[in-house]
Amino acid sequence: RLQTADEIPPALNQADCPWHQIAQCNWPEKFPYQPKVAFRIAYTDDALLLHYRVEEERIMALAEDNGPIWTDSCVECFISPAEDGYYYNIEANCIGNMLIGCGQSRHDRERGDKEVRDKVLRWSSLGREPLGERPHDAPWELALLIPFSCFFKHQIDSLDGRHIRANFYKCGDGLSQPHYLSWQPINTEKPDFHRPEFFGTLYCK
Repeated sequence: RLQTADEIPPALNQADCPWHQIAQCNWPEKFPYQPKVAFRIAYTDDALLLHYRVEEERIMALAEDNGPIWTDSCVECFISPAEDGYYYNIEANCIGNMLIGCGQSRHDRERGDKEVRDKVLRWSSLGREPLGERPHDAPWELALLIPFSCFFKHQIDSLDGRHIRANFYKCGDGLSQPHYLSWQPINTEKPDFHRPEFFGTLYCK
C-alpha cells in the first residue's frame, strides 16, 4: 500500500507500467510549441495513480490550490469514471498545486472543496514552492495519488474491469510559449479541452 506520492514512480517502474505520450499538437498554426510530455496511469484498491514527465524550455508555478492552474506549467487528466455524462478535470501545476472539477460540459462545473483536494497525495521533482517563469533545461516529474473518494459525484468502490473514458493534456496559458497538447486528438477550431466526445478509452484490468 502506497503511503506517499513519491513512492509512485518506483512502484510503477517495478510494475513495468507503460508510458503514454501527450503529443497531439492540435492547433499547430497558432500554438506550435510542443514540449515532450508523457504520463503513466495505474490504480490500487482505493486510488488512481498518475505520473507525469515533462521536458519544456520554461516553467512556471504561481497559482495556488483551486486557482488558475492552467496558466502555469500544467498537466491535466480529464476522466469520466461512469457512463452518465459527467467527467472530472484534475489539473495540477508543476509543483503539485491543483484543482478538481466535475460536470457534463465546460459550463456549470462544480469544484471539489479543500477537503477533497487535501486527500490527494502529491510529489513534484521541483519541490512545492512557487516558481516565477524561468528557463528550465531538465525534465520535471509529478506524481499524484488520488483516492476514489475525490470523485465526489460518484461512489467508486473499484475500477476492476471498467472501461473509462479520458484524455490527458499539457498546457501553459500564461507562459511566454503558450501550448495545448493532448493524448487523444481534438478536432476543434481553437483549444478546448472540455470536449469529452474526443476522450479515449482506458481498460482497467
